[in-house]
Amino acid sequence: MNFEKSDELRKKSHTLIPGGAHTYAKGDDQYPVQSPGFIVKGKGCHVWDVDGNEFIEYGMGLRAVTLGHAYRPVVAAAARAMMKGTNFVRPATVEMEAAEAILSCISHGEMVKFGKHGSDGTSAAVKLARAYTGRDMVAICAEQPFYSIDDWFIGSTPMAAGIPVTQRALTVKFNYNNLESLRKLFEAYPNQIACVMMEGMTTVEPEPGYLQGVIDLAHQHGALFILDENITGFRYHIGGAQTLFGIQPDLSCFGKAIANGFALSALVGKREIMELGGMNHDQQRVFLLSTTHGGETHALAACIAAIGVYQKEPVIEHMYHQGDKLRAGITEAARSAGVEDYFGTMGRSCNLVYYTRDHEKQPSQAFRALFLQETIKRGLIMPSLVDSYAHKDEDIEQTLDGIAEALHIYRKALDEGVDKYLVGRPVKPVFRTYN
Repeated sequence: MNFEKSDELRKKSHTLIPGGAHTYAKGDDQYPVQSPGFIVKGKGCHVWDVDGNEFIEYGMGLRAVTLGHAYRPVVAAAARAMMKGTNFVRPATVEMEAAEAILSCISHGEMVKFGKHGSDGTSAAVKLARAYTGRDMVAICAEQPFYSIDDWFIGSTPMAAGIPVTQRALTVKFNYNNLESLRKLFEAYPNQIACVMMEGMTTVEPEPGYLQGVIDLAHQHGALFILDENITGFRYHIGGAQTLFGIQPDLSCFGKAIANGFALSALVGKREIMELGGMNHDQQRVFLLSTTHGGETHALAACIAAIGVYQKEPVIEHMYHQGDKLRAGITEAARSAGVEDYFGTMGRSCNLVYYTRDHEKQPSQAFRALFLQETIKRGLIMPSLVDSYAHKDEDIEQTLDGIAEALHIYRKALDEGVDKYLVGRPVKPVFRTYN
């Protein structure tokens, strides 16, 4: 493939935008040298880059696009709303309509507040928990990669530059499927932890009773339980991980798939907690969420339309089904190529990711770059294996053919050295202290 225009724009973008992109996960350091730098169009699960190359996409806008790019009913709903005006001096009626649509899916939700991205919801939830409990500390799950762009989380990562040390000390970590690690935090910081925040799962399933155990432990120690549903909501189950696993969070945070890629997030919670950000109480007021664009009409209309599709069509079932095909096909391709100990899939079928290991069976960014390089050559762009309602059988078949070919190159690299086959430098993890 030719990436001439992408390569030209790459140089320019880094003079205009720190890192060359507005999302770290989309940065050049996340992709091999031979890769598309800029996407200009998407339709369904296919995208086209600035050089005219076509790809089947896996990742779908960092998991925000579940129905497919430019999904007509959602785009049409947003367009109709825009033609009536996108933002007003008072609330639009679509704000209530969208709130009702969200709460119709989330059985434990009583009130909702909209933002624009996932961090709006998670950071607002932390603020509410601190106000509700009168405590400052936050406990988060160590194995789960991302919660917010804000200080309370970023201060706990290797990219903590610019975050006050005092803020970093307020966030502590426990381990997934390990209640004892959380119990030790409550013992080490008695009456100091305001909330426990986690996803229902990432690549590992919760052990029986684990999630309810976390909730019980949090409540026993006077803390709130916040469930991050930005990925799991409307992908794992229309009611989110809380419905899938039968738990009841105090607060939960939705985004990404909520509006099929339009900028919208939602904080959902129990009335007695959420009302601290409202007017119907006599306690101190909490500045919960107040964003100029939180009530944009087109994003809310897109949300309503997307939820309507989820409720009427087998969207989530389809993602599981196609993910099952991917997993089975990749397992067979890896076995055929002799790399089953070095490459494989993880997670639920609706949200698959893959691992890459070197000849010593250790996680390898160089082999990840090689796999990306070789699948890109074959018309696939797959930082993950996240599928959508738009991935048809023929897309899966083409994908498995391309992966099978790429894994034979992977085998050669294991035998002869990855440097012989990888063009340029490896990819890098987002969270690192230095470039």
